[in-house]
Amino acid sequence: MANDSVGTDLRDIRYLGYPYRLAGTGTPNTVTPAADGGALAAASVDPHLRDLILQVLFTNPGERVNLPEFGVGVRRLVFAPNNDALRTSTQFLISTNLRQWLGDRIEVEQVTVTSEPGYEETVTIDIVYTVLRTRSRQRLQVEV
Repeated sequence: MANDSVGTDLRDIRYLGYPYRLAGTGTPNTVTPAADGGALAAASVDPHLRDLILQVLFTNPGERVNLPEFGVGVRRLVFAPNNDALRTSTQFLISTNLRQWLGDRIEVEQVTVTSEPGYEETVTIDIVYTVLRTRSRQRLQVEV
């Protein structure tokens, strides 16, 4: 008798989790066994796309040897003066990079970069996108 309590269809598309890590002892949410007997963490479509978006946001340009133009490098915002010009240019960089690197998987609808008055040291990035495969609308909010 099959165990229906797991609720995971092994035919579902799964991707390697990001960051790359081991995930327990081969439960249905994992993929191929690792060399030490553990299993590699897996992600379904929506978490995988969020992971990819975070990679684009947090990778500095020039950090990848074979793709030197990949990434936005939003960690640099921590040391930059927080003003309207910076937020507008960051918004443009994010939307351009997401369309360039993930345009075959998501449709970027809106990117908003804001900071609350009195808390200028924190920048909030709000991304609204549609997953092209499922046509589902998603939102990702990141504070830097």
